[in-house]
Amino acid sequence: MTEKRVSEEELNKIKQLIESIRFGSVTVVVQDGKVIQIEKNEKIRLNNK
Repeated sequence: MTEKRVSEEELNKIKQLIESIRFGSVTVVVQDGKVIQIEKNEKIRLNNK
């Protein structure tokens, strides 16, 4: 049986972050095959008229 390296909790957190932003990015940092950090960068678009 293959060892799971990404937990359901980590996958759920990534999903939550993706769903919470309109513009931006989510970066997953992996070390030795395990998620060690998740970064969320959100862009806010301004309508300058």
